[in-house]
Amino acid sequence: MYKAEDNRYNGEMPYRRCGRSGILLPLISLGLWHNFGGVDPFQESVKKIHYAFDHGITHFDLANNYGPPYGSAEETFGMIMKDSLKPYRDELFISTKAGHDMWDGPYGEWGSRKYLMASLDQSLKRMNLDYVDIFYSHRYDPETPLEETLQALSDIVRCGKALYVGISKYPPEAARFAYQYLKENKTPCLLYQGKYNIFDREPDKDGILDDSQKNGSGFIAFSPLAQGLLSDRYLNGIPSDSRVGKGGYLKKESLTPEILNKIRKLNELAKQRGQSLAQMSLSWLLQDPRVTSVIVGASSVEQLQNNIDSVNNLAFSAEELEAIDNISLS
Repeated sequence: MYKAEDNRYNGEMPYRRCGRSGILLPLISLGLWHNFGGVDPFQESVKKIHYAFDHGITHFDLANNYGPPYGSAEETFGMIMKDSLKPYRDELFISTKAGHDMWDGPYGEWGSRKYLMASLDQSLKRMNLDYVDIFYSHRYDPETPLEETLQALSDIVRCGKALYVGISKYPPEAARFAYQYLKENKTPCLLYQGKYNIFDREPDKDGILDDSQKNGSGFIAFSPLAQGLLSDRYLNGIPSDSRVGKGGYLKKESLTPEILNKIRKLNELAKQRGQSLAQMSLSWLLQDPRVTSVIVGASSVEQLQNNIDSVNNLAFSAEELEAIDNISLS
């Protein structure tokens, strides 16, 4: 029987308040987008999730179509919840999402009320849960009236299937509308989830970070390591077992000579800080108080441990920040 270690809350993992709410999130959250699907070894998933929880990661981020195959990451999490984590449910903050394609036909993606409601019901069954802590609209739907999507989110909270709601990857204008609509419906947006890393500064440039803070929402970053580019995985070429090597979401074309040169320069800067490149990349995000948490993946316990250790050095000098900008933005 799984038993959490006594030192789970001994201060190793700092927590940060999520916007204007009562929620505190760990600086590092665990995402189950990759490495937790039906094609992955179940016992490895168990080890990583147990290790995360034992080291203060209370937030687990999922979506209906995480896998592969679709739904299988939620099924993996649901089996672990049933077998070992159920006694700790009130210590966990669990999210899921709907918005991308999930099943065939006109009601299996985007932002209709029918899709969001049906998808969440399916997710709860897969995860062996009565409710999720936060449910996201996973992407903005330009065809469905935004009021329909947002009213569905509000009603999901009112019927007790989620405690909070959030939005992901919404353009700035739609996000501002969502903040106001949800606030007026007394189900304020708890979190904006967006892609943000040293290479991709869009949330800062387009005002998403400032808008989330202004409207009392937290901001949580996904792809903080640019799908592994901001790590030591590609310093000496493309490993066969990497996402690029496997021909997955990250394509070979992403690793241009220019990008590789930037990665190597950033890696040297990280060494000077006594960090790995991945640790520095996470620390760079978290040194901004507008960022509530970052979502990391994990192909192994060792990788997860390395990422968690990034919270031990969040201070940057002005010279270091300038050097990172000069390298990454040139």
